[in-house]
Amino acid sequence: MTDQKPDDKPVVRFAPSPTGHLHIGGVRTALFNYFYARNTGGHYVLRIEDTDVTRSSDEMAIEIIEGLHWLGIHWDSGPFYQSHRFDKYKEAAHKLLETGKAYRCFCSPEEIEARRVLSQSKSKEEQLYKYDRTCLALSPEQVREKLEQNTPYVIRFLIPQGKTYFKDRIHKEMEVDNNELEDFAILKSDQSPTYHLSVVVDDYEMGITDVIRGDDHISNTYKQVLLFQALGCKPPKFAHLPLILGPDKKKLSKRHGETSVLEFKKKGYLPEAIINYLSQLSWIPSDSKSLFSMESLCKQFALNKLSKSSPVFDYDKLKFINSRAIQEKKSADLLALLEEYENFKCDYSCMDSGKKEALIELVKPRMKVLEDFFAKFDMYGLGKLDYDNDDFKKLKESYDNKRLTDCMEILEECIRGIDPGSFDKSTVEKVMREAAELKGMKAADLIHPARFALTSEMVSPSIFDVFEFFGKEESLRRFHLFGTFLQKGIS
Repeated sequence: MTDQKPDDKPVVRFAPSPTGHLHIGGVRTALFNYFYARNTGGHYVLRIEDTDVTRSSDEMAIEIIEGLHWLGIHWDSGPFYQSHRFDKYKEAAHKLLETGKAYRCFCSPEEIEARRVLSQSKSKEEQLYKYDRTCLALSPEQVREKLEQNTPYVIRFLIPQGKTYFKDRIHKEMEVDNNELEDFAILKSDQSPTYHLSVVVDDYEMGITDVIRGDDHISNTYKQVLLFQALGCKPPKFAHLPLILGPDKKKLSKRHGETSVLEFKKKGYLPEAIINYLSQLSWIPSDSKSLFSMESLCKQFALNKLSKSSPVFDYDKLKFINSRAIQEKKSADLLALLEEYENFKCDYSCMDSGKKEALIELVKPRMKVLEDFFAKFDMYGLGKLDYDNDDFKKLKESYDNKRLTDCMEILEECIRGIDPGSFDKSTVEKVMREAAELKGMKAADLIHPARFALTSEMVSPSIFDVFEFFGKEESLRRFHLFGTFLQKGIS
């Protein structure tokens, strides 16, 4: 390998491992790499790091790609699969072996574990076990003999004397004494590469100029810088993003709630909400009250604006941003998203598209996630009403049976008197307010029972919008259902 040729455009990569779902922390890494590439006119590479053949799966790789597509994160080249590139890693490992920068280690895992356990009985200073370089002392004849006996071995990188440092674009100057580093394996006994070797070879081969990843990789970076140098390559620039924490200030995980990007999709979050919220974790755009397009976020992004403090993932704030994204979306577009849910298409097939869009427009200001629409479609669209609930108990705190029955009689008389051809929200409001005034009541005295009779809830969109949505016939039908419920309660 020789040094990289200078290039005036950055090349970044997102390199997930398909051993699990695409975590929301990984999404932020993918997103910030995308922002940086588009902001600088650079090149974005997608690389699937599937060298762990026992834990990697094609299904997880497909899910990762699907998640990125859903979010609108598009790459310029790839996806490249490391499992297709094993020959390149073997070549690099053997080059280091030939130049004395690596050596064969024939120690079995059991032998190394026994030494580790023994070290725990010693002083505290000696308890942090590092490989003791037993096999580095083997003579060429001893090595040849073990090879002839087909003794399994790994290839270990020989950590040089001195210190290793790199300049991190978020954490500034980073340095470690090489005595703290272990001679780590670069090629396993089955001839598959370890993470460190495959990453370094691919970053060089793919011309990666900037590595943007989580700061849990900082300890790995020292080892990878040494590998770059040993292979005669210039390391890329590094920027390590602070890890996202859960509400308990521990690393975000499944115990805190959804963490997989496709779980968020299934729960009814919109990609623009995920993108806008993640952009606020370690980086806050100039106007954080607005929902930004992907293009706008790319234009504003700068690595020097990122904080090195670990942000806390706030599910409530994400829901708030998602509710704003829902409100800003056209009802026809929301309907298309809802119809991606198979049960939605089946359960509400009796409603025409126009009615569905009208219902979405009516209720969307109060929706936080797409799933919230299902309950509203049940109640507004299919008429699934349950009056015997906590909201009815609240209503009864202000109305006894007689007063409630009287109000419903007044309301029914009002609605029956309106001509079906002029049954709209303004007409209903005018008639109801006039009736309340005539009876010496406040308009709210009629509005609260009307709302509950129509929706079985104490909170709803404007009651007059609800009347217009249902129309005269359906409004009277619901009044009759509520009246029957009241009569059962009285009897």
